[in-house]
This record gives sequence, structure tokens and C-alpha cells, in this order.
Amino acid sequence: MGNNKLHLSDKLQTVMVTATNYAMACNHEFITPEHLLWGLAKCEEFLYAMSDCGRFDETSFLNDLDDAISRTGGSGNSDKKFSAPIPSSQFESVMSYALSTAIDSNKNEVEIHMLVNAILHQKESWAAYVIRKHIEVDDLELLETLYNILKHPDDTDTELEDDFEDGIPDDFDFPIPDIDEPKRDKAQWKSFVTCINDHLHSHNPLIGREEEISRTIQVLCRKEKNNPLHLGEPGVGKTALVFGVAARIESGDVPERLKGFRIYQLDMGTLLAGSQFRGDMEKRLKLIMDGVIQEGNAILYIDEIHNIVGAGASGGNANDVSNLMKPFLDGGDVRVIGATTYEEYNRQLAGRKGMIRRFQTIDVKEPSPEETLHILKSIKHVYEQYHHVKYPDPTLEYAVEVSRKFITQRFLPDKAIDLIDEAGAQAALEQTKYKNISKKDIANGLAKVNHINALAIMQNDNKNLANLERNIKAVIYGQDRAVQTVVEAVQLAKAGLNDENKPLASLLFVGPTGVGKTEVAKTLALELGVKLVRFDMSEYVEKHTVAKLIGAPAGYVGYDEGGLLTDAVLNSPDCVLLLDEIEKAHADIFNILLQVMDYGVLTDNKGRKAFFKNVVLIMTSNAGAQFAEQARLGFASTATAGGAMLKQVKNTFKPEFINRLNEIVVFNDMDQNMAELILNKKLRELQNKLQAKEVTISLSKAAHQHLLREGFSKQYGAREMDRVIQQQLKTMLSREILFGRLKKGGKATIDLVNEHLTIIS
Repeated sequence: MGNNKLHLSDKLQTVMVTATNYAMACNHEFITPEHLLWGLAKCEEFLYAMSDCGRFDETSFLNDLDDAISRTGGSGNSDKKFSAPIPSSQFESVMSYALSTAIDSNKNEVEIHMLVNAILHQKESWAAYVIRKHIEVDDLELLETLYNILKHPDDTDTELEDDFEDGIPDDFDFPIPDIDEPKRDKAQWKSFVTCINDHLHSHNPLIGREEEISRTIQVLCRKEKNNPLHLGEPGVGKTALVFGVAARIESGDVPERLKGFRIYQLDMGTLLAGSQFRGDMEKRLKLIMDGVIQEGNAILYIDEIHNIVGAGASGGNANDVSNLMKPFLDGGDVRVIGATTYEEYNRQLAGRKGMIRRFQTIDVKEPSPEETLHILKSIKHVYEQYHHVKYPDPTLEYAVEVSRKFITQRFLPDKAIDLIDEAGAQAALEQTKYKNISKKDIANGLAKVNHINALAIMQNDNKNLANLERNIKAVIYGQDRAVQTVVEAVQLAKAGLNDENKPLASLLFVGPTGVGKTEVAKTLALELGVKLVRFDMSEYVEKHTVAKLIGAPAGYVGYDEGGLLTDAVLNSPDCVLLLDEIEKAHADIFNILLQVMDYGVLTDNKGRKAFFKNVVLIMTSNAGAQFAEQARLGFASTATAGGAMLKQVKNTFKPEFINRLNEIVVFNDMDQNMAELILNKKLRELQNKLQAKEVTISLSKAAHQHLLREGFSKQYGAREMDRVIQQQLKTMLSREILFGRLKKGGKATIDLVNEHLTIIS
């Protein structure tokens, strides 16, 4: 605070004046906290806060306050006239606590919310009783609301009433006693914790984990360093393990020294909430630890224990929760069970040697699919009773299977339990009681949770896979061999004959521009019912652009944004990933792709793992296309276009890259027949668009042959056809639709006149 003198804020001075004059008006011998509350009742900020925190009735509040004042300050004495009221002991305690709060907060001004906080901290206070009677929230929420109103007075358009202009009498001088912490209620610490023993009935029973439970109980029985620390991925059952220990204690199946113990879960949010003043959090923590010690048979459980590192530290104060806990953990009087993930342990706890040495780590591994199925069968009755449905065993097996396959960012058994819960909730939404939950219900639930088409999830989509080749060939012309190769690779992966830790397929499409490489990828995604994720690799030519795919390193611009590639796969783990024109990418990108094709996983700059196990990876390249035509030249040449492109591909890409590909798919050049089929397809697409304008078109044979002749190009492929249709046909039709004979719809016959397309009728 420097040399600044501690003083009351203007608003608090007004409250003091009001309280003092009211006590004098009533001829009360003592001024009490209840008189201060009367002064607060004339402060509109306080009334606003009370109104926001419950169904506040000012008249009822003042009546209760009058009754409280009559009990504490007296009813007045008509025989003796007091010149000024004397501060009561509770009044002094309130002012001392308020002043102490200001000092601890490094403030030079005592404000209204500090006074209210001090009143609420008084034991057996009528003023505190009246406040709590007229709010529907806890003390912390009231103080937070009042603090925000005081800091943003414009939001309430507050105007303080000041009915007293005489000020505080000269002979009224309330003392500032020594700052002493008020006496605490012995049970007050329990407001910051939740007893797990009392909530066993509302939690799923623990199935298995005998080794982990035994190890936890063993550590708790130690004389020193009797603090287990559960390490495991999110969702593997760390919290359930603590509930299992509590259930063992309740059943008496523990060593004698642990019988009768109770496990209390510390709520870090409650511990830190409202501790805006320096020293508040430390006092709360000491209160909790002292309470645990006094209880004698209490075990403290801290979930996400890594959050204690840095919590409560402010400014130059380095005393966070972790440092404050160390003295209590040394003697063994306080037993603490912690839980955290491997990632957070390595990031925040591993470097705190003084903290970690006081714990004994216990690994909680992800259960196997078989163990998960056993867990589901053991707890399914809980969800059946809740949702009024039935879960057949095949459905549970399917839930384990698809959750393991498609939900890659979470772990068993949590993700499998979520699926059966989701399916049960959907049955309740449909008001279908006592329904047998099917595999389809599980697939639909997973589709909603994981943004995957349900058809792609179901194992009975064999019909769709069987027709995959036919459906793609219906829209892709002249590339039958390439389509067949792609479909065979996908079917092989869907049959489960590939390495499950690799992408479903890793394919390299090679061929000239405009022959359908990208179109095959789009059609494949559409037929499989999954999302197409496309990256144009011409954007990643420079070395520094590589970081955009997996995220920038710490300290660089864009670190907080994550990686484009990893984020895309995290959001759509089941997709067709298209990397267009891969030969243009920087060499470092190929190193990234080697890992993806080999292990099916990629870690971004934040340590998140993106799994490619359900991804069809397609890369396109024009490498070697310029040599395809050369291969046909010469009477004695026996080389094929495909052979020429493959030769160039092997020269362009490294052997280790080529060896990790499932297939190199060579696309043919466009020929006359392919061009005609493409032209007919694009004319049908145009006709479908014109239907919205109630326009139909018909082309003469001459006009059709003109478009085919102009649009056929081996060099530019189908893209040249698009340009010709755009320039010669669509442009003419647009003018007629906007301004001409087709404004109100109709039929247009198009013919070739003087080498130009013309509407003749």
C-alpha cells in the first residue's frame, strides 16, 4: 500500500453516517452490525445485489431488520439521553475484519462489499441471519454480485441516498482493533468438500480394478507418504476407482486402520471462488486441512490435481495451493488421493519434485475391449432402469467395437458407456419404453456424437460397398481401371484385412489434369457417407507453411490456433482426406505423411493426437503427365502412358514414400468417347439447374458436335469442357433468362449458325 493511509470509501462513509444517526435517533446505547445493515439498506447498490440474488422484498427485509435491531441495540431509553452510541464488540469485530480484508487485498480503501463480507463472517450474527434469510444463493455469489455492481455503476444507474448531512459526531470514534481472524465453525471446512461415501448410491459401481484398489489401500495404510496419485487417460475410470475405495471402506473390507474412514472430494472451484482478496484462499485451505486433521478419519480426494499448481498465486506471491499443502502432507496426518492424466502430470507436476515425492503414483490403464464389455454387462441394469429400455448383449458388444474404432480421442470404458446412454436417451425422446436397443440405435447415437454418417458405421453396409464400384463408374467416365483399384483398396480395408493402426487406404492418383482424379475422391466420400477434407498442397510450398498443418511451435505466431490438418481429422476422424497436387508440397510434409501412413497418428503442437485409422488418404499428382504423350511417339516405342507416368513418379517421390502407399492409381488421358460422356453429363447438370427457372433446352446435332469439338482437349481434360460450356452456352442462356425470351421460362432450341451457338426457337 506504500504510504497511502487506509480510509473508508465514500459509499461506506455514507453507510456509517446512516447507521450512526439511526442509532442516535433510536437513542440506542450501542451501535451494532445490525445498525450497519440498516445503513446498507439505504444503499441502492446493496439493494440491487439483494434483488439479484433472490426474491427480495424490501418491506419484509426492513421488518426483520427492525426486529433484529430491537434484540441487539435495545428498544431505546426515554429516561437517559445518549450523546453517541458505543461500538459493540461485534461491531468492532466487523470493522476489524473489513479493514483486514482491505489490507490483505493491498487496497488503501475499505469498500461496501468488504463490510458485507465481514458481517457474513460473524458467528451468531442477527445481521448475517437477516441477509441470508432474504437471498437464495450462497454468500460468495452475493458478494460477487455486489462487487460487480459496485464496479459497474452505470449498469444500475445507482444514485446513493444521503439523508444525513451532519456527518459522524465528533465524539464518535470507533476503534480499529488488532486484526484477528474470527473464530471458525469446526464444520465450516465441509462446505468446500463433498463426501463420496454419502453419494455411492448415485454412482455406477466399480467393476474390476482389483489390483489398482489393492495398491491404493496399501498406500493409504502407510505411515508416511500415504498419498496415492492415480495416473491415467481421461475416461479410464480414475474417479470410479475412488468410489470403489469408498465402497470397500463402507463394506468394512479394508484393514483395521482404515475402517470408518470417509473420503471427501475437494472442489477446487469452490475453494478459489470469491477469493479475490489476498489471503482468502490460504485461509480456506488451512481451514480444510485443519478440519481433515481434526476429523481424524478423513481422506481428501482432489480430482484433476494438476490444477493446484499455480492456483491462488497472484502478483509476487508464489504460494500456490501446491506449496501450501506440502507441510500438511509431510507428517502423514493428512491422506490425499490425487488423480490426473499423463499429459497434465508431465506438463505441470513432474517438475514439482518437492510435491511429487509426497505421492505414490498408481497407473490406471485403459481396460481391454473384453474388460469393457464385462463392465457394460455389469452396469447395464442401471441404464435399463433409468431409460426403461433393454440392452441385449450383441448391442453391448457392438457399442464397445464401434466406440473403440470411431471415437479415437477418448478412452474405454467411458466412450462405450456414453454410447449406450445416448441410445437410451434417444428412446426416451421417442417415448419408446421397454425397447430393445439395437445396433442401429448405437450407430445413430455415434453418428450424432462423432459427426459420421450412420451408414458408414453400420457393419451391414456391405450392400453399399458391393455397389461402390458401379456407383462411382456411373459418374466417372473412362477410368474403369482406376476406379476398380480404388474400390478394391477400400473394400480390403473395410474387410479388416489391413493393419488397423494404419489409414484405411493410402492412395496416390497420377494422371493429366482434368481427367477425374479429384472427382473420384469426391464421389468416393459421397458414396461412403463421410466428409471430404481437401488441402491444396500448392499452399504449402515454403518451409514455414508446414507448421500450418500441425500447428506452430510454442512462442511463434499461431500457436494457439492449432494445426489445420490435425484439427480437420480431430473434427472428422472418419473422412476422405484429399491432398491435391502433392508433388508441389515442401519436402518436410512428406516426412509428416510417412508417419501418418505408417502409424496412422499425428501429434499437433499442443500434444493432441489425431488418429487416421478411419481415414482414406488420397494424394493426387500430375507428375509424369507431360511424358505420357511422348510415350506414344515413335513406331518402335512399346512404352505406355501409364508406364511413363509411373517412371516419373518413382523419380519424383522417395522410395520410402512410395513403399508406404497401398496403390499408385494411374488415370487415363481423355479420349473422344470419354469427352462425349462428360459433355452429356454436364448438359444434364445444366438442364437440372434450368428447371428452377422453368426453362428446357434442346441442342441440335451440329450444336452438340460443336461443343464436343471445342471442349475436347487431351492437355486440359474436362476442365476445357467446362470453359466452353460456360463461355458459349451458359452466357447466352443467362442473357435470355434475364432480359430476353426466357424471362418467364419456356423451351429453347439451340443450333449452330455461322460457327456460333444460337437460339433458333
